Amino acid sequence: MVGRGFSAYERELRTLLEGDPSSVRSYSRSLAPTERAEFEQIIDEPFLVVRGAGSLGFDLVAMRWSLSFPIEVKASSEPVIHFTAASGRANAQLAAHRAAIAKVGLSVLYAYRRIGMRTAEAWKIYRGSDANGGGVLGLVCRGLPPVSTTREGNGVLRWEEGLDLSRFLARARSLLGPRRAGT
Repeated sequence: MVGRGFSAYERELRTLLEGDPSSVRSYSRSLAPTERAEFEQIIDEPFLVVRGAGSLGFDLVAMRWSLSFPIEVKASSEPVIHFTAASGRANAQLAAHRAAIAKVGLSVLYAYRRIGMRTAEAWKIYRGSDANGGGVLGLVCRGLPPVSTTREGNGVLRWEEGLDLSRFLARARSLLGPRRAGT
């Protein structure tokens, strides 16, 4: 299942990145107690998240200090999302994303929401392009697994290959450093 009730998952990720206290605390219940406090720091140091629009646009764009990145949100109850499903639209979208961000030195991130996850973290993060960029974004992306590619060159998201959202946010936070007063 991909796309059914999809906007709810996009909103869920948005509220997490924006540091909505009830959403963050609800999500953090699936984390180990040692990871929970680190994840909940997003409440005090949130991202500004805007929703994208358009048929080949990005779903969300998250920004904080010197870090911004477009995000494409995918959701499925299956452990693998093949980009050739739905007439290959996701493959065309991946190619368009890669072309668009290559011009400006950004990287597109893919967020995969595993539907039905109750005992483990439900979001995984992947990079949709090369990690050749500089700055904080380049450092963050070098630690991310890429969107996999089949022998035929088609994109694939494999659940087990992704980086947990909590680990991604901890990495980004460590690279950004503490927030300074007045910034």
